[in-house]
Amino acid sequence: MFFTFGQIVDLLLQYKYFILFPITILEGPVVTMISGMLSSPAFGYLSVFWVYPIVVIGDLVGDAIAYALGHYGRHGFIHKWGKYFGLTDERVQAVEDHFEKHPGKTLLVGKLTHAAGGAILFAAGMGNVPFGKFLWYNFIGTLPKSLVLMLLGYFFGNALEQINSGIGYASGIVVIIAICGVGIYFYKNRKEV
Repeated sequence: MFFTFGQIVDLLLQYKYFILFPITILEGPVVTMISGMLSSPAFGYLSVFWVYPIVVIGDLVGDAIAYALGHYGRHGFIHKWGKYFGLTDERVQAVEDHFEKHPGKTLLVGKLTHAAGGAILFAAGMGNVPFGKFLWYNFIGTLPKSLVLMLLGYFFGNALEQINSGIGYASGIVVIIAICGVGIYFYKNRKEV
């Protein structure tokens, strides 16, 4: 992670949409959820109508960068560093063969499972998946993923407001009960004397 939660919130509050795109490239899912939260009526700092297209495009640019690193760094990386990661020319050929047979399934699984996503994006570049096909499948996966993450943040923001107002009501009730309890205590003790 390049930024902490607090840093992301501070950047978005200060620069809004101007910073949203570049930090989405670096921190896609986290930024998408935080942006959704800041778009909720409880916060109202951003608009979902601007946030959604910006995070989709930012996420796709981040994917394209991972692809480019795999595609253009393929030969130099494998020959120089591949032995340290168990990458041989044969394994790269196996990756190419796999992507030739199952490009859509593999890319969609990579897009929808955050843990394996970066490795699959890099491998797609290494495996010479045609860039148009790569971009299409990632676009198809990014649309629902970004929407779900944004909505999770949006509804979490609303829930925070409800929790906060609920705590306010509960605190008020506790104070009223405490005042009544103290009043009853003094009333009972006064009556006995």
